[in-house]
Amino acid sequence: MPVEKDIVSRAIKGDAEAFAELYEKYFGKIYRYIYLRTGNQTEAEDLAQEVFAKALEAIGSYRWRDIPFASWLFRIAHNQVVDHFRKQGKVERVELEDNVVAADEPSPALVAERRFELEELRDNISKLSPAQREVITLRFGAELSTAEVSEALGKNTGTVKALQYNGIVALRKLMLGDSQRWAER
Repeated sequence: MPVEKDIVSRAIKGDAEAFAELYEKYFGKIYRYIYLRTGNQTEAEDLAQEVFAKALEAIGSYRWRDIPFASWLFRIAHNQVVDHFRKQGKVERVELEDNVVAADEPSPALVAERRFELEELRDNISKLSPAQREVITLRFGAELSTAEVSEALGKNTGTVKALQYNGIVALRKLMLGDSQRWAER
C-alpha cells in the first residue's frame, strides 16, 4: 500500500498524472460494480465517470485514516447509484441487456445458455436483502476484499462476512430452486 499511498498523496496535491493512475487502476472495478447494480452499460459508464469527477473534486479532502482509497471511491459510487435510482423514481432493478455476452462465443446454444444463466443470477440477486445484495455486488462484481467492503459500507468485517455468507446461501437456494422448477417442466 505504500506505493498507492504515494500516488494518492500526489493526487491530493493536484498531480493529474497520479489521479490518472488511480483512474486506470479503479475504473474497471467501479464500472463493474455500477453495472451490476443498474444492469445498463450506458448508465454504468456515465455513473462511473461521475464517480471519478466527484472524486477529483473531493480528493483534496481525502485523508488516510486506515481506510483504503478504494473504499472511499466505492462509497462515492454507492452514493451515485442511490442518487441515480432516487432521481429516476425507480425501485432498484437490474435488467438483462442483449449485449452482455460476447459476440464471439462458439455457438448460439452456448450464448443462449449463458444469457439465461446470467438473467437467472441477476434475478436471484435482486431477491436478496439490500445489504446482502450490496455485499455480494462489491465482493464479486467489484472484486473488493472483505476489509474494503467493510470500509466502503461502514460495517464491521464480521457483519460483512455474515452478509456474504448468508447471501451466498440464499443465492444457492434460489438458484437450485430455479433449476429444479425448470427440470420439472
